[in-house]
Amino acid sequence: MTQGQSFPKACRLLTNSQFRTVLYQRKSVRDELLVLYALKNGLDYSRLGVSIGKSSGKAVVRNRLKRLIREAFRQNKHVIAPGFDYVVSMSPRWIRQAGGKAGAKAIVKTLKFEQFRDSLLSLAELLTAGRA
Repeated sequence: MTQGQSFPKACRLLTNSQFRTVLYQRKSVRDELLVLYALKNGLDYSRLGVSIGKSSGKAVVRNRLKRLIREAFRQNKHVIAPGFDYVVSMSPRWIRQAGGKAGAKAIVKTLKFEQFRDSLLSLAELLTAGRA
């Protein structure tokens, strides 16, 4: 895998079984914004899967959240420890704070890319350092 700025299919978790494999390991950390699950994948690069449930808001909101998370991963994959499969979802705390679907649209407009980047990087460091 090259360390370029692309995000090819090889760097993504695509199938339900790939997601389940990571989620069933239950190795996770969370903060106010994200929940991150990780599992060693035996590859020399990391892969990302994003799972945003309907409780996070309507399709427009969910798609914006997914784009922000994927972009944070893509731009910082050289900093994130290689050899792991990551699954990212929104924290239940964020969903409660957003007030469900109705409030999510207003709150997602206030979220910045930097918040997702910082959250993703700090959670990935915690998980891969074995401190979770």
